[in-house]
Formats: sequence, C-alpha cells, structure tokens
Amino acid sequence: MARVLVVDDEKLIVKGIRFSLEQDNFEVDCAYDGEEARELAKRNAYDMILLDVMLPKMTGFEVC
Repeated sequence: MARVLVVDDEKLIVKGIRFSLEQDNFEVDCAYDGEEARELAKRNAYDMILLDVMLPKMTGFEVC
C-alpha cells in the first residue's frame, strides 16, 4: 500500500484529500504546518508528499 503525506493548514482541504486518497487504498498521514510536516517526513518513508507552499511556522519551500 502506498503511503502519502498531505500537508496543508486548511483542515477542510486536508480532510477532502485524505478521504479521496483513502478511497483509492492509500495510507494517509496529515500535517497542518511546516514543522510538523518536516518531522513526519524525517521519521517516515512516503511514496508521495502533497505539500502546500503557504504554511505556518515554515513554508513548503523550506520543508523541501
């Protein structure tokens, strides 16, 4: 099963993306700011990261 990290500070957007990915049998983790995303990416192996650019604490560019 492919594992995806979804990162956005808009919780409704994350909820919708997560729901859609789970319907297609993806394992989904979520983060709501840049620092949380960076920590999850360090601890876990992801097949794909969907990363918003404008995030609190650290931008998506900084996370990359």
